[in-house]
Amino acid sequence: MNSHHTYRIMLHPEPEGGFTVNVPSLPGCITYGENVEEAIAMAKEAIELYIEELKDRGDEIPDDSNTLEYSLNLEAA
Repeated sequence: MNSHHTYRIMLHPEPEGGFTVNVPSLPGCITYGENVEEAIAMAKEAIELYIEELKDRGDEIPDDSNTLEYSLNLEAA
């Protein structure tokens, strides 16, 4: 039976172009894409491989399904 997991991904634009992507709830799960669409596709693949490795080791599979996220904008004094 397949289980459903939710992951937040962070896309960071790189000065030379493209995007580095990291998955905060999966430490070390980082990838790259030339554009947003490729970055998202690469993230999906990286997450699938990461989860497969966790399953093979018998480790718990974390996800972000119960995570609340807010963005705060602060002005520097």
